[in-house]
Amino acid sequence: MHSQPERPHQADWMDGDASRAEADDQPPRMVAPAELTETAEAVLRGMGAPAGIALAVAGSLVDSNLVGHDSHGVRRLPVYARAVELGRIDPAALPEVEGRDGAVVTVRGNRSFGQVAAATAVRALKEAAADHGIGIAAVRECNHIGRLGEYVESLAESGFIGIALCNVDPTVAPFGGRERRLGTNPLAWALPCGSADDPAGDGPVVMDWATSAIAEGKLAMARARGEQAPEGVLMDASGRVSTDPADFYQGGALLPFAGHKGYGLSVMIEAVGGLLSGGGVSCLPGYDGGNGTVLIGVDPARFMPADAFRAQVEDFCEELRRTPPAEGGDEVLVPGDAERRARAERAETGVPVPASVWSALTGLLPDRPDDQSPGGPAADPAARPTR
Repeated sequence: MHSQPERPHQADWMDGDASRAEADDQPPRMVAPAELTETAEAVLRGMGAPAGIALAVAGSLVDSNLVGHDSHGVRRLPVYARAVELGRIDPAALPEVEGRDGAVVTVRGNRSFGQVAAATAVRALKEAAADHGIGIAAVRECNHIGRLGEYVESLAESGFIGIALCNVDPTVAPFGGRERRLGTNPLAWALPCGSADDPAGDGPVVMDWATSAIAEGKLAMARARGEQAPEGVLMDASGRVSTDPADFYQGGALLPFAGHKGYGLSVMIEAVGGLLSGGGVSCLPGYDGGNGTVLIGVDPARFMPADAFRAQVEDFCEELRRTPPAEGGDEVLVPGDAERRARAERAETGVPVPASVWSALTGLLPDRPDDQSPGGPAADPAARPTR
């Protein structure tokens, strides 16, 4: 049996999120990916993470920034620091594959960083899908795993159709309601595409989004930038539709995307993710406050030649891109195109980090002389893993 301390809901430990501060009055800082990764690694090492874990989590967070999903990037580090303080995250813990039953895999996170637990599940899932043609993995005791697209993209790069979903702490009102009952409950899906031997290819088709009309992290980023939210994504505590991000943090709720359709999808993710992972339904007693994570891998080679599947997916994508744009549009993209473009651009220009987020990150760095920055000449090489 695994003992587990009382675990506060996300709402209790997310209070440390620096991105909830008032809007920045300074422009964002452009940070080179290498500097951002080293800074994130140093912050994680300061929390007590060993070198390998710090590198893995930092790499995952910065990758989210690189593909344009800043909501799941380094802005999460103050939240993680708060979770470590509260004992929710054990920064040195390692997950374990707890069970294998044919195509079914269970992973216990052991209160590790969620990115490490999810990556462990992906590795075990690839083995199950290779052996059985299909595999499903559930992760218990799973903390925030970051961007789901990362995990399904890894599956697709290995030749599998990848699906991931998870339930999270309630922030979304059910369709027709005004109080929080559902999480943002994201879903990601990826397809292998193009030649497996072509490094210059576009790579997998990757769909990744929340079932809320906006992800909470994107709302926090809008607030940090002093921007209003789009119409139809949130309501205030009285149930009135609002565009002020502050109304959400003052007791309001997010709305499901596409009305009853997004709501219905969220209900299914809530039940499957919460119950199969053992984390529980987020609005019911017994919910553990984590990410109830379920991943699925399917080997298309069990149905048709793998190369033919990849080629037809690529042809399909090209046909979609050739569609004449509608009035007011410039072009048609397929899922994953925007992220690939963002990665290429930010690799060259750097990642825009809001001033408040950068200040929070540097405030978490271990004590060091004022003239010593992460990766600078005075930095201790033993404090960072060798790349």
